[in-house]
Amino acid sequence: MAYSYFCPCPRGLEAALAEEIGEIAQHSRTLKVHNQVPGGVHCSGTLEDSYRLNLHSRIASRILLRIAQGGYTNENAIYDLTLAQPWEEWFDVDRTIRIDLNAIKSPLKSLEFTTLKIKDAVCDRFRDLYGKRPSVNTRTPDIRIAGFLDAHNYTIYLDTSGEALFKRGWRQETGDAPLRENLAAGLLRAAGWKPGTVLFDPMCGSGTILIEAAQILAGIPPGANRAFAFEKFQDFDAAAWRAIKGEVRPRPLPAEPTLFGSDISGDMIVMTRNNLKNAGIPFDIPLKQVDAQEVRPPSPVPGIILANPPYGERIGVRGDRSQAPDELATAFYSAFSSTLKQRFAGWQVFLFTADLGLPKMLRLKESRKTPFFNGALECRLFRFDMVAGFNRREEAKPKPQ
Repeated sequence: MAYSYFCPCPRGLEAALAEEIGEIAQHSRTLKVHNQVPGGVHCSGTLEDSYRLNLHSRIASRILLRIAQGGYTNENAIYDLTLAQPWEEWFDVDRTIRIDLNAIKSPLKSLEFTTLKIKDAVCDRFRDLYGKRPSVNTRTPDIRIAGFLDAHNYTIYLDTSGEALFKRGWRQETGDAPLRENLAAGLLRAAGWKPGTVLFDPMCGSGTILIEAAQILAGIPPGANRAFAFEKFQDFDAAAWRAIKGEVRPRPLPAEPTLFGSDISGDMIVMTRNNLKNAGIPFDIPLKQVDAQEVRPPSPVPGIILANPPYGERIGVRGDRSQAPDELATAFYSAFSSTLKQRFAGWQVFLFTADLGLPKMLRLKESRKTPFFNGALECRLFRFDMVAGFNRREEAKPKPQ
C-alpha cells in the first residue's frame, strides 16, 4: 500500500532534500518524489520506504506519514476527524504518545487547546474500544502524532522517525551552539562537496561538518546508530528492516586523507575526536589545534573550505576580553582574509553565518550567497573563489552592477 509522506527540513534545503530523496528512490520501485513546499518535501511510497528514508536521509528533520486530511471551521471538526482514524491499527494502547501541532494562518484562537482536543480524540478512540487509554509522555514518547493547520485544512500525521533525524545517535559532546547535523549535511551538498574532494574545516568546533562528510565518505547511513518510532508500530516488518539495513555497503576509502580539521580550542579537538569515534568513522581525520588566522593548506591539492565561523563572544576565546565583540570580529576576519588570499589560491571557501556583513569584514566579494535558516535565524552560505590576484583586483576596481 502506498502512503503520502511529508519530510520537513531546515528552510533553504528543500531542493537539496528533494534531490536526496530522488537518490534514495533509485533503490526503491515504489518511492516517488512529489512537490517541494517551504519547509519540506512531499513524497509517497510503501511503509518500507519510510524505513529507507529514515535510515538514509541526511537532510530531512522527520518522515511524517499522512493519516488523514480534511476541512475544519472549529476544534470540534478537528476532534471528529482525529477520532475517526484507526489508531489501534498503528499502535498499541500501552504505547505512550505525544501530540505536536503547527499552524499557518489558522483562525483558531488557541493551538494549545486544539492540541488537547487532538490528544482527547486519540485517547477517546482507545477508551471506546478497550476501556483504557494511552498515556502521554512529552519527553520520550513511543509514538508522536503531528497535526498541521492552514487557513482551511487540517492534516494529521504519524511520525515514523521518533527523535528528530538530525539526532544521529553519536553526539555525546557539543560546543557552544553546535550546527545541527542535517543542516551540516545540506551545506555539504550546497557546497558541491563529493567524496574524494579535499575538505577542510578550519573552525571545526565539535566536528559536525567533518563527521557528516566522513560518514558519507565511508558509506555509513546517518540512521545507522539509532532507533526509530516505526519499530514500535503494530505492523512493523522486522525482516524488511533488516534487509534494508543489509543493503548498506561500505565505500572504499581514499589512500590519502581528504578530510581535515582544525580549531583554536584544544578541548574542541578532543571533543571532535570523541565524536568521530562515536560516529563509527573507520579512519583518521588529521586534526590540528591552531587559530583559523594561522592555518595553512592541509593538502597540496586545492579543495573546499567549509566552516561555520564563530561570532560574538565565541571569537573572544583567544582570551582578549579588552576588546568589544564587534572589534574582535573585525580584527579576526581581517586576519583570516589575509590568510585565505595569501595561502589558499585555487580553493573554494564556503562560510555559513548569520552575519550578513561577513564579506565586508573579509574585504572579499562573494561569488554566490545562498539563504538558509538555522531554526528561526536567517543565515547565508557565502562562497568565495580564491583565485590568485583576483580579489585584490576586485577591491581596486568595483564590478559594474
